[in-house]
Amino acid sequence: MQWFLSLGPVWQALLASLIMYAMTALGASFVFFSKKVNHTLLTALTGAAAGIMIAAGFFSLLLPAIEYESSVPAYVTAPLGFLLGGAFVILCDFVLSRTQTRFRGFGDKKNALLFFAVTLHNIPEGMAVGVAFAVAPGVEGAALSALFLAIGIAIQNFPEGMCVAFPLRMKGMTPLRSFLFSQGSGAVEIPACVLGAVAATFIMGLMPWALSFSAGAMLAVVCSELIPECFSGNKTVASAGIVLGFCVMTVLDLALG
Repeated sequence: MQWFLSLGPVWQALLASLIMYAMTALGASFVFFSKKVNHTLLTALTGAAAGIMIAAGFFSLLLPAIEYESSVPAYVTAPLGFLLGGAFVILCDFVLSRTQTRFRGFGDKKNALLFFAVTLHNIPEGMAVGVAFAVAPGVEGAALSALFLAIGIAIQNFPEGMCVAFPLRMKGMTPLRSFLFSQGSGAVEIPACVLGAVAATFIMGLMPWALSFSAGAMLAVVCSELIPECFSGNKTVASAGIVLGFCVMTVLDLALG
């Protein structure tokens, strides 16, 4: 631990981002151990993904955006960024519907939106960790708090990796391609985290916008794609999956965030 704390903030951010990415890859790797997922399990996983994304959107993105110190009031950045994020997904939905063949590799529009939403929300999460390490020098206990934040996000990334990989697999994608797409959604945290540490003074002003934008995008995907998808099957299983996913993500965020 002392060795880690003795490193510069950029190196700390890089190592933390590798841990966060590894947990996404670990969750995605479970797709290699299951050749087929039955419909009930897929409904539960989709519902859990929805619950996880709702909780993560609030506790990991929107709430930090509201609490973030900025020259622009939170009542401006949070709702406006959230609105822009939702509008972005609606626009993506329209474009994907018009250019379906370009996204055939994902299986369908829902999987493409899910992949892009998870990837998108990982960028400000990575930046937040990088900024936390950048402001830590000279502040007692700040580096340790930044490390705990990274660990909390890493644990959160484990179920996210599964929730991206398994729907892709169910749509006929090979296990290897499903894994590669899923781990790729977490790989963006590495450059984002390093960038956050290197350019913290510039990113700090943009962070509330980035966090609230990602929260809006995530909720729009959940409402337009995941919830209708899981409730088209067993409503009881879908409801249980959403509630369980939300509770698990809430515990992780409050305990480790």
